[in-house]
Amino acid sequence: MGQLRIRVLFGIFAVAGVLSWGGTRLWDSLGTLPSVPLAAPIVLAAIAVVLLATALSLRSRLRAQRERRPGAKGVDPMMAARAVVFGHASALVAALVAGMYGGTGVFLLGSLDIPARRDQAYYAGFSVLAGIAVIAAAIFLERVCKLPDGPDDEHQGTARA
Repeated sequence: MGQLRIRVLFGIFAVAGVLSWGGTRLWDSLGTLPSVPLAAPIVLAAIAVVLLATALSLRSRLRAQRERRPGAKGVDPMMAARAVVFGHASALVAALVAGMYGGTGVFLLGSLDIPARRDQAYYAGFSVLAGIAVIAAAIFLERVCKLPDGPDDEHQGTARA
């Protein structure tokens, strides 16, 4: 599995935002508008907190293990790999969801004088911020679990005798 790339995440965010903005315009022309649920930023923020807590826990355990502290609890490599996969998937989904709510929020900026739409714009904005927090926490988790570069990294992809 490769590293998270900011360009890919931004591309997903941008494409989802443009499609969501266009879809929201179309939906509004039909007379209704899909709502942004209040739970959206709350769920994204909870995922960001879980990712950050996992990263901080793993970082302290790896540091204790590296410093050979007595009674240091080791890190199971499979657990670290699962955490990284969870972070990677969360970042991709957060980029998509934040883009969707970002596009909806941009559309709603044109009608902030209507209280219901103003609330929806707030929820969409908070969802984008929480999505960015998920992405930041996932990148931090990935950096914490990254193996140090070794001498074998120079020869990746080349045949050895």
